[in-house]
Amino acid sequence: MTFPAILFMIIGILCVLYGIAVFLIRSGTMFYAVWLALGACFLLLGFLARIRFYDRLPKILKALLLIAAAAVILLFIICEGFVLRGFGSRAPEGLDYLIVLGAQVREDGPSAVLKYRLDAAVDYLKENESTLCIVTGGKGEGEPLTEGEGMKQYLTAQGIDPARILVEDQARNTVQNIQFSKQLMSSPDASTALVTNNFHVTRATALARKQGLTNVYAIAAPSDPVYLPNNMFREFFGLTKDFLAGNL
Repeated sequence: MTFPAILFMIIGILCVLYGIAVFLIRSGTMFYAVWLALGACFLLLGFLARIRFYDRLPKILKALLLIAAAAVILLFIICEGFVLRGFGSRAPEGLDYLIVLGAQVREDGPSAVLKYRLDAAVDYLKENESTLCIVTGGKGEGEPLTEGEGMKQYLTAQGIDPARILVEDQARNTVQNIQFSKQLMSSPDASTALVTNNFHVTRATALARKQGLTNVYAIAAPSDPVYLPNNMFREFFGLTKDFLAGNL
């Protein structure tokens, strides 16, 4: 068996195993299926490499396949570079608002992704007592209550005055998180920080500026390093989708 065939098959198996791992943590999305599909594609490439299918193709088709593969890889690298730029984002003191972007709420409380965001918001709110906090997110499938209300309960339990917490409970995605939160603000020019996980900062900030927030920062909350590849990969598709939809 050739080296490319072995390499493709190893990558394929790893993608399938990782997709299963993402599924088992109940991440709240179907994105694990992308890893399964990617694994299947690499396994197919391994089989094709084993039978030397590529060598039989016409030269022009070989060239087109190489160009297409190079273009996709280059686009992926560029997008991930932008994502990585947001990892160290911090906000200045004394902002008017924090907007904590929604994520899955479970029966036992916020998901791990959301808890990272809320803990980062708690740290800032305790140090900046004049800052108001907007928690945003509607009720998704399988959630016991709206994400906004679940976040308010968590923040209150951490000692944040409920009077400082504004709840938006209708949003279904990040664009709506920002649109609906903007309606609760005194002005789109108010100083504001989005609180979200590090992998999500770049896209969220770009969406906020597109929605007319003129004085916006971000606070990059941590994320689970084991599942960071899944979230980074998903952001590639998120950035591409929002760019094509005109949201960025």
